[in-house]
Amino acid sequence: MEHVDIRFVVEANYQGWRLDKYLCDKIRRLSRTQVQTLIEQSLISTKKLKASSRVSRGLIFHLRKQVTEEPDTPDQVREVHLDEWLIVLDKPAGLPMHPTARYFRGTLVTLLKLKYPLWQVNPAHRLDRETSGLVLCARTTEVSRKLMRAFASGEVHKEYLALCEGHPPDDRFEVDAPIAEGGKIIRVAVRIDAQFGKPARTLFEVVARFKRRGEYFSWLRAFPQTGRQHQIRVHLREAGFPLVGDKIYGPDEMYFDRFSRQCLEPEAWDRLRLPRHGLHAAAIELIHPGTQRKVRFNSPLPDDLRQFYEVREPNVEGAPLAEFAFDPDPVTMELGEMSGNR
Repeated sequence: MEHVDIRFVVEANYQGWRLDKYLCDKIRRLSRTQVQTLIEQSLISTKKLKASSRVSRGLIFHLRKQVTEEPDTPDQVREVHLDEWLIVLDKPAGLPMHPTARYFRGTLVTLLKLKYPLWQVNPAHRLDRETSGLVLCARTTEVSRKLMRAFASGEVHKEYLALCEGHPPDDRFEVDAPIAEGGKIIRVAVRIDAQFGKPARTLFEVVARFKRRGEYFSWLRAFPQTGRQHQIRVHLREAGFPLVGDKIYGPDEMYFDRFSRQCLEPEAWDRLRLPRHGLHAAAIELIHPGTQRKVRFNSPLPDDLRQFYEVREPNVEGAPLAEFAFDPDPVTMELGEMSGNR
């Protein structure tokens, strides 16, 4: 059987972890027992490793897996900006960021190697597979370190457009709810947990309230003030206005399991209303790591989300589409105060 070797390089924040715990955090769909079996049968390393081995920063090993047919994924990404320090890309919905057990060839990292074969281009952050929008990539190791520090210290400000169910009563609201990893049913999910969760806060602004086929929806701008996994998605569910199309935090958490097994029934697709969840990374503002000037990168609303709004019912109060589904200049330099500091 044809096989591929998936490479792992242990990050500094995992220093001292057990190997099986490290892989459980990296491959969250697998149980601890499954990970231990994987270590015994598929791990390749220059030094002997077992489940209880303590990992150290920079440790490199591979997991060998048989090649299976992968789901189709987008094979093009739009270049928004390129200079000697940064590459900014507009990721389409449906494209995973990094290789996984299910997606190996069809990932953003793979496309980067094909698109820029002579450079070591590294994404500085992550977007969920179904989330579209802007991804910052570093062209050098030093720039990668600078961007990681900027994200960790809250110096990078991100703005999302979120399509949610219902009409929030307030034009501006916030959700301040701690997030813990691991859902009750789906391992890759997160949960609101006051005892074990890490602080998480998101600001929301209503852009448009509208009605479509007798049901109520809204467009929101979302400004995450922290960077937790699935933060906007779980915070909107907590507020009572889940993302349209969300298979984990929407109508039924078990939709995700059946979708993963490719047996999600037509009635569930009708309830989801979109093939993917309605979240788009529309803008990023930061201090440019090379020029040291404030810069903003923008991405227009994708066609699938634009079309969902365009079939709204007439004579329903709401802001016009032009307020958020515009085609802005991709880069703005020398900004004033960051719009995320609201």
